[in-house]
Parts: sequence; structure tokens; C-alpha cells
Amino acid sequence: MQIPFHKTHTTTDEITAITQVIKLGWLTSGPEVVKFENKFKEYITSAYAINLNSATAALHLALKAIGLKKGDEVILPTNTFVATAEVITYFDAIPVLCDIEDNTHNIDISKIEKLITNKTKAIMPVHFAGQPCDMDEIYTIAKKHDLKIIEDAAHALPSSYKNIEIGALKNTDMTCFSFYATKTLSTGEGGMVTTNNSDYAKNIKINRLHGINKDVWDRYALQGSWQYDVTDNGCKYNSTDINAALGLVQLKKQKKLRDKRVNIAQKYNIAFKDNPNICIPFIKNDRTTSWHLYVIKVKNRDKIINELKKHGVGCSVHFIPIHKFSYYKKEYGYKDKNYPIANSVYERSISLPIYPDMSDKEINYIIEKVLMVVE
Repeated sequence: MQIPFHKTHTTTDEITAITQVIKLGWLTSGPEVVKFENKFKEYITSAYAINLNSATAALHLALKAIGLKKGDEVILPTNTFVATAEVITYFDAIPVLCDIEDNTHNIDISKIEKLITNKTKAIMPVHFAGQPCDMDEIYTIAKKHDLKIIEDAAHALPSSYKNIEIGALKNTDMTCFSFYATKTLSTGEGGMVTTNNSDYAKNIKINRLHGINKDVWDRYALQGSWQYDVTDNGCKYNSTDINAALGLVQLKKQKKLRDKRVNIAQKYNIAFKDNPNICIPFIKNDRTTSWHLYVIKVKNRDKIINELKKHGVGCSVHFIPIHKFSYYKKEYGYKDKNYPIANSVYERSISLPIYPDMSDKEINYIIEKVLMVVE
């Protein structure tokens, strides 16, 4: 049996939605993007939602909105995808890496304050695998030191913290989501920023399309005008109606798709929980996870991945910590010894397949092979 690490959920609903957009003849940012933004903010219960062409773009423009500048510092966990650190470097600012918790793989809040200097501008927590970070504690630290909070929620749709949807927390400045091909809501490529701050929303909306004070739809629709102004040095980060059409369809399915991932996670948990050689994911009681990833920790990680691949089970590792990459070590002097927990987690972690269209036969096969190869 061959089981890929991930397979995107698509049906005739998505095909129909894309076909309708193509037939209408308007493919770039237009009415579908506006509709997607409105439906998304209703779903999250945030005041604003701005659709972009990636989560990287979302993080970049969120940092631009808070006025990040050269020499500023932003604190983030080392256990994240490289984009989280990369966007900080766009401003010639400094990514300041923090170690993580062994149980959740999220940023260790006990180590954040030691990293704060007079150059620190923001904290960027990453909700690993979909489980929210300790946001109340992070807010207390941010408020004490007058820092902004930008959540990297690339994994966290739909997730909740103390019964509030991630993306709607009142004490957060902005939250950035990903709609990449492997995410719980996929538009192929795409992202969204949610916020309750009208100034941030306006700033991001203008900067996603070259700093122009009107969206392309505003200028080319019959009721629009060709006249516009450039009010900031913006970027080309707008999304398209094709992507938005996909997003609208998948947004309607989020509860059903999450329930399927929960079911898979529960089956994994039951199968692995009594095995002393497998550490299953730990979820804190006051939050829910999207189950974007299902990560176990084992000894002999590389050997086990190779054995699983021989049996046709696709696996991955999340993440190679930022401090291990040659570019970041060279530019910022990161050293392994400063991130002992992240190193330990990385060396033991395996991400198993968890996607809605997995069959019971596939789930049971993965469980069988994991139990077979784990020593």
C-alpha cells in the first residue's frame, strides 16, 4: 500500500466553483475575494479579514503595519517554518529565536522575557500543528513591555483558545493564516490576515497591491474609476478570484473536515498511547487544535522514517529549527546549545499522515507499520 504524507481534499464542489469564476471572465482580485474575506471574518468572528497570496505575504504586511524597521527585534520560536523568520529579515530587522516546550512544541513562555531588549518590537507566537500557544501569558508579557503580538496561525484553522477562535483574540494585533496546498483550508497558495484594528486592516489592504489606494476591482468594475493614488511603497500580494472560489467552498466544510482529522488523531492516540517507545501529542485542556499535523516522538527517528517509507507510508518532519540553517547561523550567530529542547524535539519528531480523505484501511495500515518499526 502507498499512502502519501498529504492529499488535498477536493471534490466536484471546488471544480464547479473554479469553473464558474472562469466563465465570468474575471480571474484576478474581484468579487470572490471580497466575498471570501467577508465569510472568513464571519467564521472567525474578527472585525476584518484581508486575503493575500500567501501566509508569508500576510506576515510581511503585518510587520509592515506595525512599523517594523531596521535594527528592530522580533521574538519567535525556533521551531517553525523558515518564512516566519524570513519576513523579519525583509526589514533588516533581527529574528530573535526562543526555545520551545517539549510537550506542545510551542514557544516556551518562561524564556521570552529574557530575550526582550530595548529593540524588541513584537512577539510572533506560532501555533504548532494547530495547538494555540499560551496567549494570555504572552499578552501579559507584551503589555508589560509595550510589544505587539502577531500570531502565526498557518496551522491553526480551525483552532480555539479558551473558547475563542484563533484569529479573533482581543489582545492580539493581527493573526496570519495559510491556505497552502497542505493546509486545512487550501486554495493552492494563499493567506489571510485577521485583525480587530481598522488602521492595520487599511494598511494591509493598500500594501497588498503596490500601495494603491483602490483595489483592481474598484478601478475596472463598471461603477469604478480609473483614477487612483499610490500612498505607500507596497507589494504585489493580492489573491485571485480563482483562489477565493476554492476558499469559499472549503470554508463551508471546515467543521466536517476537522472532525475527520480529529477521528484520525483519536485512532492514532488509542493505538500508540500505551507504547513506551512512542510519545503522542499533548493537547492542553483549555484549547482545541485543528490537527493540521500529528507528530509523534521516537528514538532512532531517521531509521524509523526510512522503514516506514519502505512500507509505503509517507512521513515528514516539522520542523528543522531555524537555528540549524546555515544562512541563519552565519548571519545571526545562532548556536545549538541555546535551544536544547528544540534540538531534542527535532531529533525525535515524525509527522504522520493526517488528512480528511484517509480511509480506515489506510489509517489501520499506518498504525500497524508504526508499531512494527518502532523499537
